[in-house]
Amino acid sequence: MEKFDIQEYMTKGVERVVADAVKATFKNPKESAFMAKFAIASRTASKKRRRAEDEGEHIPPFLIASITSQCNLHCAGCYSRCNHATVDTKPVRQLSAEEWNGIFLEADELGISFILLAGGEPMLRRDVIKAAGERQNILFPIFTNGTYMDDAYFALLDKCRNLIPIMSIEGEKETTDIRRGEGVYDKLMDSMDELNRRGLIFGASVTVTTRNIREVTSDVFLKKLSERGCKAVIFVEFVPVTEDSTELAPGENEREYLRGEIARLRKEHPEMVYISFPGDEKSSGGCVAAGRGFFHINSHGGAEPCPFSPYSDSNVRDTSLREAMNSRLFKELREGGYLLEEHPGGCTLFERKEDVERILRNK
Repeated sequence: MEKFDIQEYMTKGVERVVADAVKATFKNPKESAFMAKFAIASRTASKKRRRAEDEGEHIPPFLIASITSQCNLHCAGCYSRCNHATVDTKPVRQLSAEEWNGIFLEADELGISFILLAGGEPMLRRDVIKAAGERQNILFPIFTNGTYMDDAYFALLDKCRNLIPIMSIEGEKETTDIRRGEGVYDKLMDSMDELNRRGLIFGASVTVTTRNIREVTSDVFLKKLSERGCKAVIFVEFVPVTEDSTELAPGENEREYLRGEIARLRKEHPEMVYISFPGDEKSSGGCVAAGRGFFHINSHGGAEPCPFSPYSDSNVRDTSLREAMNSRLFKELREGGYLLEEHPGGCTLFERKEDVERILRNK
């Protein structure tokens, strides 16, 4: 059997996303010009990663950076709050803007093309987002609840086209407000309308559950987003963090349905980019966390396999990004087969947290 090439698989995925983004922004001159330049930078980054792969080192194209653990919302079933990774007040000892800037610089040098800015609510860290805007070779999707958009942010997004707000929405008004809080849907619509009026590109992030899967993949819902100027929809499968929420996690039937719908949407509605996370792990040879396709840095610098698997044995305050992605924990997860096994749905590492904890204990 031919050996699975994770670098080739991830590179093709990046190329598809970039190509789709170029097509989706074709009618917006500023965005189209930036995306064309980014496509060149992305190809250069891919060559860096391929050279490293040929020399025996795997560099993932994606990084998830939780730049703050503070958030103003209390969304039902939030994995981050259940893991006590998100708080209401400004946390102490979180990474400074200067430290994050150093991480972004090293990521650029390594060939990382995408850094997903998350939280908490990342737009509370205006200083970090400004630093990200200076790194034009990297695309920074900002996963935000959309409640902190203001004129200063609109101006920054206009100046730095590599900053792409991805606003979280659960479906229609009732579905969104039930999970995120009353009035959040209307605020999201206002922010989307203003971004569209200013000609600024943005996307939407949808947490897919057994309850809303039909709603969020419907042409009616997606047409509303498209008409407001949305150019990307990221479908994130719900990961249960408590026993009473397991029934919300998509099973194999729902995941198969989602795969089919995304294939249909890409064909019938190329005006938007459609991405699924974690998507079909079987086609990628297993889970892509722990540095296979991405890894996570929390607001205090801890390098973690994935936001859903908040365990770390290294901190970027004490080591380089390159060293962090080759930590003992990450290497054992990648080489020990933990990312490749079949699992019923959701997150592989979350379901195998006892194994992850055991690896950490056996230092």
